[in-house]
Amino acid sequence: QVQLVESGGGLVQAGGSLRLSCAASGLTFSRYAMGWFRQAPGKEREFVAAINWSGSSTLYADSVKGRFTISRDNAKNTVYLQMNSLKPEDTAVYYCAADKTIVVVSSLWEYDYWGQGTQVTVSS
Repeated sequence: QVQLVESGGGLVQAGGSLRLSCAASGLTFSRYAMGWFRQAPGKEREFVAAINWSGSSTLYADSVKGRFTISRDNAKNTVYLQMNSLKPEDTAVYYCAADKTIVVVSSLWEYDYWGQGTQVTVSS
């Protein structure tokens, strides 16, 4: 079965950096667009970033543009989220998701598979 396993979360001070990883198995990774979403306590899950199957196209939420970078390594079946200049408002559980479409999308309803999430906490 399809598994998406996130790692790399933790506690970091404001201004710091973290790199999240999402290892995929049970699917043909290179045929899927991949996305990162996050959910803070009491809030809805929101889009963070997405990347197409080849890595040639990316999409970012305005709130993270210029600070976060999504990338992928199809040889390792892994997608990454490099997070720099972290802010307390970035605190959330971060989820990766897989979408079997050509177009990079931000709607969570388009994604077919989800990981269990990894906690990111940014202290002020």
